[in-house]
Amino acid sequence: MTATLIPPATARAHRDPNVLRWLGAFTASMLGDNVYYLALSWAAVQTGTPAQAGLVMSVSALPRAVLLLGGGVLADRLGPRRVVIGSDAVRCAAVLVVAALLFLTHPGLWPLALLAFVFGTVDAVFMPAVGALPARITGKDQLARVQGMRGLAIRAASVVGAPLGGLGVALGGAPAAFALAGALIALSLPLLVSVRVRDLPADPAAIGGSTAWSDLKAGLRHVRRHRVLGPLMIAIALGDLGFVGPLNVGLTLLADHRGWGAAGMGWILAGFGTGAGAASLLLAARGRLPRAGLLTGCACTAGAVAVGALGFVPGLAAAVGTALLVGLLTGLSGALCGALLQTQADPAYLGRVTAVSSLVSLGLTPLSMPFAAAAAGAFGLGPVYAVSAAVCGLGGLVFLAVPALRRAELPG
Repeated sequence: MTATLIPPATARAHRDPNVLRWLGAFTASMLGDNVYYLALSWAAVQTGTPAQAGLVMSVSALPRAVLLLGGGVLADRLGPRRVVIGSDAVRCAAVLVVAALLFLTHPGLWPLALLAFVFGTVDAVFMPAVGALPARITGKDQLARVQGMRGLAIRAASVVGAPLGGLGVALGGAPAAFALAGALIALSLPLLVSVRVRDLPADPAAIGGSTAWSDLKAGLRHVRRHRVLGPLMIAIALGDLGFVGPLNVGLTLLADHRGWGAAGMGWILAGFGTGAGAASLLLAARGRLPRAGLLTGCACTAGAVAVGALGFVPGLAAAVGTALLVGLLTGLSGALCGALLQTQADPAYLGRVTAVSSLVSLGLTPLSMPFAAAAAGAFGLGPVYAVSAAVCGLGGLVFLAVPALRRAELPG
């Protein structure tokens, strides 16, 4: 598939039809993802035991983690637009085949497990390509704004996707929900085909090695030797490691311990989502924030304090307010980290750089969930939130302590 090349963009991202087509495609794909996950979990629970359903839901994790770095190489070799289109086409076909199979027969758990495996495998190439594509559809000075727009799309898809999936299940069971997921992913394909990409100057050493392995080593070398990207990966790892446990397992335990119940937990999550959405909206509207590196470090450090405070608030209203602050600060620091990654990496390496960043999060953050649960049982929730806040705070300190990271700016 030959990409249509365009000259450097002059319009702001939120007014650029090319960027808006990409945003529509990305939103449709994310909506399909959210509906798919709900349909998969519903079908697995209805078909097997809780343990079997949990196994089906976890099948995608292994191929995604193992193949992610290779997916980054593929995205840089073939071009991110081509890889995203191919990934969405495969995911759409796989979901629709399973929808038809469930509608016609009762095959058991094996097609669900196979579908989860296919999604995990495709995600390994989809995620790096999605991260590398914005640099090819807009100017470097608009990448921060695009990062904010992308964050808004993710938030909107998570809010709308679950009710859509539930509606599909209510109307026609898992087959209807899978069909709806496939239709939403299919909607992204013509939009992606219409997206025009630009030809970017590249480092001659970035791609073109004799093997994919040599290209992978070149990408890892680019991250390791870069004065901003190397410490940025460490900061991302620390921030995610300290944050995921308290927001997932820790929040469930906190709501149960305080007697707030599922409804209370829902309000806290809504507060977090509102804050994170506000951070994405701010970046999308402003496009650039001054002294980005320093601001990211301060937001990450202040967010760490808010994460720690969440474990000690006595009332639900205070917890919702604290979660709103956590979402705003961590959402802002996370969006700025993504924007810095986009603007600091050489475009020819962006697929591999995104793969490294994704692997850091996917590989390390799941460790925080069983640790948080075990530590809460042994020491109580307060110490768990305090330790998590300290780990998050270390990520902010990396920003503040490394001069190149502290002084990093977003163009525009």
